[in-house]
Amino acid sequence: MQEAHALIEEGGLLPLQMSRIADRAEYAVGTLYQHFASKEDLLLALTLEGLREHVDMFRRVQRWQASSRDRMMAIGVADMIFVRRHPQYFRIAQYVFCEAVWNAASAERRQEFLRENEPITEIVVSIINEAVAQGDLNLRGMDPMHLVTGMWATAVGTHNLVHAEGVLEDFNVQEPYLLMCQHLQAVLNGYQWQPLVDPLDQSCLQALIHRIQSEVFHDLCDQRS
Repeated sequence: MQEAHALIEEGGLLPLQMSRIADRAEYAVGTLYQHFASKEDLLLALTLEGLREHVDMFRRVQRWQASSRDRMMAIGVADMIFVRRHPQYFRIAQYVFCEAVWNAASAERRQEFLRENEPITEIVVSIINEAVAQGDLNLRGMDPMHLVTGMWATAVGTHNLVHAEGVLEDFNVQEPYLLMCQHLQAVLNGYQWQPLVDPLDQSCLQALIHRIQSEVFHDLCDQRS
């Protein structure tokens, strides 16, 4: 798996071949296939490597003594920090979610991936349920998972655009993650998640982001960014 990472770093994802990985690791190709059913299977396994840190970051948010709304925003900031710390992880994850790659991985590996991601979903849903219990949010019959999916799609879409060189510059987007946080705040306003805020108040939003970085992730990010 280390050699697969190295080959991806050198040449990207598309030229990656099991035979080249085997050569670099000094294994027979057949030995490699005893552990991974296909190249796609191996790529899915690579995305599981960074999962422990990702879950730990979300658990920090869950324990943070702040309002439910601020903790939901901190989930978005956690995702932003994680991708900045592990850009190759995101590139691989982005690739494996393509239909052709996901379907080519073994059913067992896909189930493992989904199972290992369950804590992340549970943490975010717990924040939503707490907001409902405290009277800060009225889902009006919506399943909490549907709200999670919308937030996730916003974050993943932003990561995709950030890693597509030159795309956001063409739209004159200078601070994509600040824009992502503005959109997240607007979405939470749309659900009437209290307390409502002005998503266009950049100074207030930046103060919240810096507070999250300082109080929750002080050891993981540059406070100047």
